[in-house]
Amino acid sequence: MIKALLSSAISSMERAWNYDASYMRELLEAGPWTMVRFGMVASLGRGRHAPREALAAAGVATTLAEDCGPCVQIGLDMAAKAGVPPAVLRAIVAGDEAAMGDAASLGYRFAQAVLSRDLEAADAARDEVRRRWGRRAVVDIALAVTTARLYPTVKYALGHGRACSRIVVAGEVAPAPSPPRWERVCR
Repeated sequence: MIKALLSSAISSMERAWNYDASYMRELLEAGPWTMVRFGMVASLGRGRHAPREALAAAGVATTLAEDCGPCVQIGLDMAAKAGVPPAVLRAIVAGDEAAMGDAASLGYRFAQAVLSRDLEAADAARDEVRRRWGRRAVVDIALAVTTARLYPTVKYALGHGRACSRIVVAGEVAPAPSPPRWERVCR
């Protein structure tokens, strides 16, 4: 019964976001409770205490470091549905901090510092997040970074991470991101 419900939920998600969730079906085949646990961990990234632009920037910046298309696209689509303006999303993909706006730029810098293990920059960004939005916002952004890595990591580990695609924001192809990982994977 639970397996059928979860399979239906995966199908619904695939249709809603135009996303291939084959790797989720593999998790479900491993056992319904495996999928339930995966979903519980993944839900940690849905913060409420930091601005949506900061959360989107942290999540998309992280996903760009891990994936070259489908996971980035669904993250952008979800951020757009949450109300992040297309211009901000395009700036995040391009790494254009000046065009992101203040909140997104801070979330982006925080994620980049964490991903590169730049302790000084991470400390500065964390302190600024805490000053502006509070301790809970620091936790929300930290979990956004963590869960943004979850999907592509599981997808690649299970052998489903082979698709590169153009990234589209509000019907327009976004500027190509330039992290070194992207260039290695998508050639």
